Amino acid sequence: MKKLLVATGALAACATSLVGWQVHAETNRVQFPELDELVHYTTVRRGNVVEHIMTTPAAIEAVKSGQPIPADTHFVLVDHRDGELYRYFVMQKGEGFGTEYDESRRTADWQFQWFWPDRSINMDENTARCQSCHRSQEGSDYLFTGYRIPRFNGTPVE
Repeated sequence: MKKLLVATGALAACATSLVGWQVHAETNRVQFPELDELVHYTTVRRGNVVEHIMTTPAAIEAVKSGQPIPADTHFVLVDHRDGELYRYFVMQKGEGFGTEYDESRRTADWQFQWFWPDRSINMDENTARCQSCHRSQEGSDYLFTGYRIPRFNGTPVE
């Protein structure tokens, strides 16, 4: 019971801290990439949601060799719901991108954007929320699936 109370308190504290954050969409420097230049390295399945995650060959090589992911790298999560394309979630690393945010919000030089299937920006999305979640992955260059890249051998890792 004590663990449940602590977890509930931590969740409430997180939710409270997010209330003061920017709650509207924003434009940033994320550009929609050329998908045919990216490599599909992993797939994540959660119920009716299937996420195909892609990045550049240079990012894959950098992670496999223990080097930093280079600037101008895109990671794209292609989100399908019930077999239909729902959205594209794009992370882009760019030289100096992080300086555009307060230190408490920064995710190094990564910026985030949510695009609809027609590749237009979802202006209802709060990208501060994306940064908040990805900050928990600071030790893996803000990637949730980066640990799968070393196992990638040409077939997407599941």
